[in-house]
Amino acid sequence: MRNHLRTFMLLAALTAVFVAAGYMVGGPTGMLIAFVLAAAMNLVSYWNADKIVLSMYRAQPADENDPDPLIRNYAVDVRELATRAGLPPPRVFIIDQDQPNAFATGRDPAHAAVAATRGLLAMLDRREIRGVMAHELAHVKNRDTLTMTVTATIAGAVSALANFGVFFGGRDENGRPAGMLGAILVAVLAPLAAALVQMAISRGREYEADREGAAISGDPQALASALRKIDAYARGGVYNPDAEAHPATAHMFIINPLAGKGGDNLFSTHPATENRVEALLGMAGEAARAPLRRSRGDGTAVPVTDARRGPWG
Repeated sequence: MRNHLRTFMLLAALTAVFVAAGYMVGGPTGMLIAFVLAAAMNLVSYWNADKIVLSMYRAQPADENDPDPLIRNYAVDVRELATRAGLPPPRVFIIDQDQPNAFATGRDPAHAAVAATRGLLAMLDRREIRGVMAHELAHVKNRDTLTMTVTATIAGAVSALANFGVFFGGRDENGRPAGMLGAILVAVLAPLAAALVQMAISRGREYEADREGAAISGDPQALASALRKIDAYARGGVYNPDAEAHPATAHMFIINPLAGKGGDNLFSTHPATENRVEALLGMAGEAARAPLRRSRGDGTAVPVTDARRGPWG
């Protein structure tokens, strides 16, 4: 409940930034128009969250009959992991980009979709891919996907509105043109405020999805290894052109797709990768120290904390 309240407050703040930017561009009339647009965007994003983001990245469906064994195994593993998580199988997509990355989207678990880049399937081994997709399914299970997509939509609109203000100038409190100063305020402060709210929504959710993803896959070390590889590759300068064109969607990916930057600071969309890896390895250590017992008579040793979900659930 507390997470849902926090999310509502952050989304309300982001909507308020959009409305304020509308006032700076067009005075009271601009504020009213921005409010109506914000309400419409929230509604459209709710019903079409998956379609909006998937179309931005030109994602193509992937299934278990694909002739490419990497894609075929990827689709099979997503279905299996969804079953383990108690989720309906999401739609599975592939993005034709070399940068290794992945995201989940959709308004609820029944309408969810997951997407991975070809670069991710090519670079990681199957165990690591399973760890990444378990993380994305954790976002679905925690119902993060709707919030993340609506946030991306509104944050992108604030930036577009700010750019509009550069050409037409801002408005003062009486609705009169505010000249160059107003344009600068709109162009700089509005996107900055939107970005700060967007980052606040994203970072805590990544830690939680790591934890829940480790519970789904039962293999926190696989996700830790995948995060290390993805982060190192991204830092090598391999960019995703579609992400560069839509920077407001950066927080949706498992690793920042813009420049692979990480850092637990005011301007990061993701927690520092080394901090996430440390937390995951700590989970693996806890599992190793946990007492074991036999499960269902099949000879499989599992931690006593929870034979169904694993020791991190």
